[in-house]
Parts: sequence; C-alpha cells; structure tokens
Amino acid sequence: MEERVSRVERKTGETEVTVKLNLDGGGMVTVSTGIGFFDHMLTLFAYHAGFDLALQARGDLHVDQHHTVEDVGLCLGKSIHEALGKRAGIRRYGWSLLPMDEALCLVALDLSGRPHLSYGVELPVKLVSDFDPTCVREFLQALVNQGGFTLHVRVMAGENPHHILEAVFKGLGRALREAVRREDGGGEVPSTKGVL
Repeated sequence: MEERVSRVERKTGETEVTVKLNLDGGGMVTVSTGIGFFDHMLTLFAYHAGFDLALQARGDLHVDQHHTVEDVGLCLGKSIHEALGKRAGIRRYGWSLLPMDEALCLVALDLSGRPHLSYGVELPVKLVSDFDPTCVREFLQALVNQGGFTLHVRVMAGENPHHILEAVFKGLGRALREAVRREDGGGEVPSTKGVL
C-alpha cells in the first residue's frame, strides 16, 4: 500500500515553516511554533487525527502571531493535500461531535478539492493564555485553501475559551482521521465524476 507522506517547507521574510506528515502514522507529534497554546492545539489535532507530525515554525512574533499561525495553516494544508495524492480509496467525508467538559463542538468536512470554510465560533476574550484566538479562523482558512477541502465548525455549547478551542482542534483531528481513512478494497476516487 502506497505511503501517504509529505514534506513541505515555506520560507518568507516573515516566517520559516517545515512540516513532515504521515497520514497513516500513530500520533507521534513534535510541534514548535514559538506560541505555546498553538503548539498545544496542534499537538491535540495531530494526535486525535492519528497522524505523525513534525512541525517547526519560526516567525516574526515580535510583530504578532498572525503570520506564523497563517503560514503554519498554509503548510499543513499543503502537506495534507500532497499526502492524499489523487485521494483514491478514501472515505472523503468526516465529522465529529466532540465534548470538552462544558464545551461541545461540531466539525464536519469533505475532502472535495473545493476549499470552503464556515466558521461559527465566538469567544468572549481577547487572549487565551498567550494566544490570539482570532488567529484560529485564519489558520483554518489557510488550511482549507491549501488542503482543498470544505470545513464547517460550529460551537454548540461552551463557556471556557480554552475548552472551546480544544474541542475545535480535537474535533478537526477526529473528522480528518475519518475522512482520510481508506475504504476496504476501495481504490476508486469517491466521486461520481471520477475525480476530486
């Protein structure tokens, strides 16, 4: 069975990002972006997706977190896209309804080749630990743009911002785990068009 692995590098005047990804890993994760809370969320995401992920990022954090978070999203999305190849034999769709204490988050996605983000998350704070939560939307938009998939995120309940974002990232991991899974005996692209 063909390995579904990728390596992506991106270097700009604002950031330098390297991603190594194995979609069929076992949740071996090392992440370092310089943003502690973001590292925690990415680690939870990859672990719950069952991916092996090695991600290193350096950015102009003296300016703000936006460039680093967005560029990590771009590289991770591109890495998922490349590792999937022609997307033959995958389930294509994935979803998760994930509780994290009082928080409850719905994540649904389609590895359709068509980027779209519908993001229904509102947080009543400007910072969660050291992290700017407005960057999550930018991360997810970059992820779907480069990954080529449709993503819907809805918070159904929650008060604690940390719990809400943890449910989002864990739910994203669980939904992707389902969507990238190979169907038994399936070698066809999961579309009546024959291509995604």
